[in-house]
Amino acid sequence: MSLVLAGVDEAGRGPLAGPVVAAAVILDISMPIVGLRDSKQLSPLRRERLALQIRAGALAWALGEATPEEIDRLNILQATLLAMRRALLALHVVPVHIVIDGNRCPLLADAFPGARVEAVVRGDCLVPAVSAASILAKTHRDALMAALDRLHPGYGFARHQGYATAAHRAALLKLGPSPVHRRSFAPVLSCLSPPA
Repeated sequence: MSLVLAGVDEAGRGPLAGPVVAAAVILDISMPIVGLRDSKQLSPLRRERLALQIRAGALAWALGEATPEEIDRLNILQATLLAMRRALLALHVVPVHIVIDGNRCPLLADAFPGARVEAVVRGDCLVPAVSAASILAKTHRDALMAALDRLHPGYGFARHQGYATAAHRAALLKLGPSPVHRRSFAPVLSCLSPPA
């Protein structure tokens, strides 16, 4: 693998509310971080501890977001790719090899000419830098959703991070969508539609 490898992953494609968040991480290969894996396989406490290690020990890391409005305008896939591009552009070290978790890559040829860009399915389990990006994206988004819970009480964002749980759907029906709900997502859209 290339020396300056950036791993990229996202958090928050599926929820009904909040931004989609991407992280890009360039690890220091001389200082491996033990325990990196897909963020979904880690407890919240372990994720937080690893996130601290990643932020302290990585050669570079950055975050990118796409707002609920951008998600509604572009669709969730394009908004995710935009968040990934923003994370990569925010790095202060230029990667020569970029590994994206999944099967699609953002358009990067203009920003990283000559860089090798590849999508790796289950990259968050296979490539340590992608695992690190998964952890940073997840912990950052969880903190954002906790903050949104304080701004928009009643929906339970801090508990379910905006996912379509039964409690979240019930709150949507009772309160209607908040300003941070994704209006293009069917359960939110149905709350906006007048009854037939």
